[in-house]
Amino acid sequence: MGKDIAVVILNWNGIGHLKEFLPSVIQNSNKDIADIYVIDNASTDNSVQYLSENFPSVIIIKNKQNGGFARGYNEGLQHIKSKYYVLLNSDVEVCPNWLEPLYQKLENDNSLGACQPKVLDYKNKLLFEHAGAAGGFIDIYGFPFCRGRIFNSLEHDKQQYNDDVSIFWTTGACMMIRSDLFFNCGGFDESFFAHMEEIDLCWRMQNKGYSLCYVHQSTVFHLGGGTLSTISPRKTYLNFRNNLFLLYKNLPANTLLSTIFIRMVLDGLAFIRFIAIGNFSHGLSVFNAHMAFYKNLSNLRKSRRNNINNQALHQLKGVYHRSIVFEFYLKGKKQFNVLNKSKFSQ
Repeated sequence: MGKDIAVVILNWNGIGHLKEFLPSVIQNSNKDIADIYVIDNASTDNSVQYLSENFPSVIIIKNKQNGGFARGYNEGLQHIKSKYYVLLNSDVEVCPNWLEPLYQKLENDNSLGACQPKVLDYKNKLLFEHAGAAGGFIDIYGFPFCRGRIFNSLEHDKQQYNDDVSIFWTTGACMMIRSDLFFNCGGFDESFFAHMEEIDLCWRMQNKGYSLCYVHQSTVFHLGGGTLSTISPRKTYLNFRNNLFLLYKNLPANTLLSTIFIRMVLDGLAFIRFIAIGNFSHGLSVFNAHMAFYKNLSNLRKSRRNNINNQALHQLKGVYHRSIVFEFYLKGKKQFNVLNKSKFSQ
């Protein structure tokens, strides 16, 4: 068994990010409680050699192939024995004292499965960052959003979210999770490859009776778009496909078909919008995402059977019992604080 905390960075051909961001992680992570690991996903850019020569304190784990975010962590974490994992993107700069508040939060509350820090934009450090912001939520149709970020509308950090709250999901850019719970839940679903696999894992944690938390005393800065550009058709495909995977796997039977039907309608509108504005590649990504969903239904049914404790969304924390699409696009509610607080599960 190693130290209580393993700070674990997944790397694939990210030597540039390691050079820029790893020094802050080493400098600001308490060596008395934490070891730093890099899981390398079969990089071909000399990342491993660079790490060995320049950061001898970092423990390197080599995966045999690039299986994406989900499989990369699943394989690499099997070799790490710590009480808690911090899953940290390679393009994240951390602040002094970033680790201790997360650690203390989990140490003091056995009902917490995972927690996340405040995530701000590396390029504009007064702005919340897309991947996590001040904690993740979900609406009744499975659309994820954050305090500080709804769709692509980002808020400035004016300390409006300087409080610790229960959330639905913690960001994969920086989350601290109990190691035994990670494996108890089966780890990340490798069929996701990348994007939303952390939301799926958090949903399964809630179904096992654990809660998730945002910890405002900890702050990190995320560059974002390190693997896929925010305007990448590939990212559009993964987001739409994985969101359907997420719903089918985790919704209880009594709301599954109605929710999936409404999502089909909303995704159809997104497809029409992409085509109307000339983004044909993104429209095709939405179409291909739905084709992939149908193709994977047999595997998804097996996943549903494994999730024997699927609960209704109203029983879970961090759910907004309205359509965030309707609120954002038709009612113009582009900031989290203007949403109806009474419509959130807590």
